[in-house]
Amino acid sequence: MKFTVGQIAQVVGGTVEGDANAAVSSLAKIEEAGAGALAFLANAKYESFLYTTGATAVMVSPGLVLRQPVSAALIRVDDPYLAFTKLLEFYQQATRTGRRGVEQPAFMGESSTIGTGHYRGAFSYIGEGCVLGDDVLIFPHAYIGDRVTIGQGSVIHAGAKIYADTVIGRYCVVKAGAVVGTDGFGFAPQPDGSYKAIPQIGNVVLEDFVSIGANATIDCATLGSTVVRQGSKIDNLVQLAHNVEIGRHTVVAAQTGIAGSAKVGDYCVLAGQVGMAGHISLANKTTVTAQSGVGKTVKQEGTILQGSTAFDFKQNQRAQVTFRRLPELEQRVAQLEKAQSTPEKL
Repeated sequence: MKFTVGQIAQVVGGTVEGDANAAVSSLAKIEEAGAGALAFLANAKYESFLYTTGATAVMVSPGLVLRQPVSAALIRVDDPYLAFTKLLEFYQQATRTGRRGVEQPAFMGESSTIGTGHYRGAFSYIGEGCVLGDDVLIFPHAYIGDRVTIGQGSVIHAGAKIYADTVIGRYCVVKAGAVVGTDGFGFAPQPDGSYKAIPQIGNVVLEDFVSIGANATIDCATLGSTVVRQGSKIDNLVQLAHNVEIGRHTVVAAQTGIAGSAKVGDYCVLAGQVGMAGHISLANKTTVTAQSGVGKTVKQEGTILQGSTAFDFKQNQRAQVTFRRLPELEQRVAQLEKAQSTPEKL
């Protein structure tokens, strides 16, 4: 597909410097772009590529001052990264699969309904009592259990499994191999040391514009709902246990595990391989860096957490007390060193 630089500027709400009629047919990184490509510059450390890039057009910020001439047309936008993201969404919609209708064999329960403009791939299964909206895409080998609701424009990719009673909002994406609504990890210890399974009779609710990554697993609630709220993005290989609540517009990166009944606030960031204990909560806008373990509730909005280690419990507790005192101890050592190095007065 081809667009002019001027047309792209209209989509992203930018202004053009250079040839507005130049044709763009692809998107690329600024350091790799060639003729016909559109790139963006959001990080100052890449500015040198602006003067050497082969891109036909580059999106830049309004305040960027050119240090030398550029060959590419410039599209000035308030936030180049956000504008490029918007353009990617536009491109994705423009090139989205045109598949519609039903491939055979495919099954849908007699009591289920689906809206217009839908697609059901071969070997997909939709149980009884389901309600699927307009423009829903169900790819091959996807499984939709009984009484599932899926909102308009949502996409269930190949091999995804959606268990009974799950509620999925509008324009959600569940990627290949993800499992939504499986039983939570609930077992009651018995006097003889064995464990008895606790029935998990709740469900999962994904609000509008939620994305679930490939091979992620989201357990149903023991009672009530496991909830991922509007606009949140869950990466590949993430585990959300029963009764977890993820706030609005929160991102959770790969290999993170969140234990049962934990609550994550709005606009939080959980980086890769984060572990979060059960029955605790994170305040809005909390950031947890990669491979960190969170064992206590965080009440202060905007907190940044880092660190995790595991060794003998009692030793760890004593070490943590000492660790918290390190700044004070460092100051005392510095004072002692200064006193030792100062000559005594006669």
